[in-house]
Amino acid sequence: MARDRIDWRNIKNGRELPKEHYCDQPYAVITAEGHWLCVMTTGRGLEGESGQHVVSTISADKGLTWTALVDIEPAGGPEASWAMPLVVPGGRVYVFYLYNADNIRQVAGGHFDGEPGEVLHERVDTLGYMVFKYSDDHGRTWSAQRHTIPIRSFEIDRRNRHRGEVQYLWGVGKPMVQEGAVYIGFAKVGSFGPGWMAESEGAFLRSDNILEESDPTRIRWQTLPEGDFGLRAPLGPVGDEHNPVGLNDGSLYCTFRTVAGHNAQSYSRDGGRSWTKPEHAAYSPGGRAIKHPRAANFVKKFANGKYLLWYHNHGRSFIERPWLAYADRNPAWVSGGVERDGVIHWSQPEVLLYDDDPAVRISYPDFIEDGGDYYVTETQKEIARVHPIDKALLEGMWAQGERRQVDREGLLLELDREACASGASHALPGFGALSEGGSFSLELWLSMDSLAPGQVVADATDAAGQGFRLVTIEAGALRLELSDGRSGAYWDSDSGILRAGSLQHVAVIVDGGPKLILFVADGVLCDGGAQRQFGWGRFGPTLGTVGAAGRELAAAPSLNGRLHGLRLYGQAMTVSQAVAQHLAGMEG
Repeated sequence: MARDRIDWRNIKNGRELPKEHYCDQPYAVITAEGHWLCVMTTGRGLEGESGQHVVSTISADKGLTWTALVDIEPAGGPEASWAMPLVVPGGRVYVFYLYNADNIRQVAGGHFDGEPGEVLHERVDTLGYMVFKYSDDHGRTWSAQRHTIPIRSFEIDRRNRHRGEVQYLWGVGKPMVQEGAVYIGFAKVGSFGPGWMAESEGAFLRSDNILEESDPTRIRWQTLPEGDFGLRAPLGPVGDEHNPVGLNDGSLYCTFRTVAGHNAQSYSRDGGRSWTKPEHAAYSPGGRAIKHPRAANFVKKFANGKYLLWYHNHGRSFIERPWLAYADRNPAWVSGGVERDGVIHWSQPEVLLYDDDPAVRISYPDFIEDGGDYYVTETQKEIARVHPIDKALLEGMWAQGERRQVDREGLLLELDREACASGASHALPGFGALSEGGSFSLELWLSMDSLAPGQVVADATDAAGQGFRLVTIEAGALRLELSDGRSGAYWDSDSGILRAGSLQHVAVIVDGGPKLILFVADGVLCDGGAQRQFGWGRFGPTLGTVGAAGRELAAAPSLNGRLHGLRLYGQAMTVSQAVAQHLAGMEG
């Protein structure tokens, strides 16, 4: 991102939505009159406390302003939670949500933090009935009567503490339409305990007539998949927040979260009646698994037939300590999806949103497509916002693998093979005021004769050590070292990205917005692999300028190999740009 622009990715630059205090799942639809209708779960207390209920609000100016909240359910009634909207062709708006209609006040289960023994939990927003209300005036008012959707019991229901007489469940899978039917994803919970939902699996509600049936009592519902079991995690007892999407070939795709360090995926080729065995989601069939903690991971299909996946691009197994897997939801990453032969292929990811405070958790998004523009809503549980998305970011991901060109915007220095081999130093302009949001990127073509640590690939430090250096370290990895003369930072690439005797492409991105260091090796963003949870690293907010004017860069001052080309940019490359320049080749 260029330094002289407002960084739209910073969530503080978004527009706030109205709420009481706690606010979650700000899901939006465009009504028949062209306005945005947002529904959410809110309350004056914290998540799960008494008084939690569902509300709606309308924007007539694409999220700039919003009307006062309208109660779909009042705060004084039983818990009403996890609202999901749907607009049908006739203009009616439905909202589906979980309702504790029996007003159960306690539920037994294990301790959240895994301590031995049991406790009576007073959180009762994850049990009851899936219900709906509707609006025939575009969300200004809601039907007085709520309607209950019958949900078929599975084996996981019959062995809960209430033996299935009370269902434990909740849903975040916004309704979607495929081949004339509506699908809603949700999770069935077997027990409460470590991490709250200690055991869960996914199911779907399908209606084949809600799009045209105006009598709510005549709407037909089916619980899927067929049989006695839902979609379960490949590893571990937790698989929830199932989010389905319709594919261009008529199939269904579902992604959901686990506690194993990856989201999971499954396909249905028969309208949801059966599903492929869930597996860890991968960027391509048989390829690298996507890393993701215990957080919302949603898929959205746009009008162009392409997809977007929201996730957090890091992960490790928390099967033994599932209550720890909720952390690190900042930044939020996305991958662009392109369908080939009935399978979604995901791009290398980009940062979509971040907060300056790493502890802030950004989650439960919804995507809006309106007039060719894209927007995203999100919440950090106490503030919900809407943000415009730079469509170039999405288009870049959708074009990965096809785009093969070198971008020159922000280019500060370019060295060819001869200049890299000359041994000369090259004067640099000022750049990299990182504490002020400045960024820079280093792109290299190199071939290594030896992978010994301690080789210097590029050095732009002065006698006092201020500047940056790129060096080799153990296990075929690279390290970027940064110093402003008072403080410093470093981050290592994944192990094994360097190979002796091969021509390779490496891009190092120092992004002063979210304060991240990224390595992209031969078109693949480092994600930590099996060795570590994170492939991207943070530097501190006080780290200042690392590229003072007049400093010189030495190319390959002590490299057992050859540097074939170098480019230095005074801005953060996108990952898509790094991929395109790798595919363009050394002479590109």
